[in-house]
Amino acid sequence: MTAPALKEGPPTATAPSASETSPASSASLVSPASPVASASPAPRSALARLRALCLELVKFGLVGGSGVAVNLVVFNLLLLGLGSRPMTATVLASCVAMGTNYLGFRFFAYRDRASRTKRQIALFFVFSGIGVAMESVLFYVAYHGAGMSGPLGSNIAKALSIVLASGFRFLVYRTWVFQHDARRQ
Repeated sequence: MTAPALKEGPPTATAPSASETSPASSASLVSPASPVASASPAPRSALARLRALCLELVKFGLVGGSGVAVNLVVFNLLLLGLGSRPMTATVLASCVAMGTNYLGFRFFAYRDRASRTKRQIALFFVFSGIGVAMESVLFYVAYHGAGMSGPLGSNIAKALSIVLASGFRFLVYRTWVFQHDARRQ
């Protein structure tokens, strides 16, 4: 003998009793605290996107911070240690940092994105070259225009130029260079 099968799905409608039609009990049938009324996936996905962006910014900052350190060390070595001209030192230091940054972005910050391609490498170095040009112009203006020469002044000028060019780099790297692979999403 088989047990009667339980029917899954919404309950069938029955005539409500007098106690079920009171205002207090009818309000509890569809209350704001019920899972049906409070379920909204939009805030959760917005929170997930915000969390992912914050993590991306932290990784970008770690790689960028190490790039800034490389940039400043090479800059000071060339300018103060080897007596290079200020513009030569800033451009060469930025180029060395560009190379180390590519490795950091590719294998740490954006390792979950599209695989390495010739296009990605070319875009990285084109946009990084634009960043180096921006950085160099900003450095030139601060060093020569604002009189920020000397060991401390040149380092402040260099640091400010790096920071200002980094906003541009962050936007173009995440938008065009290290794009999400559409096949993985």
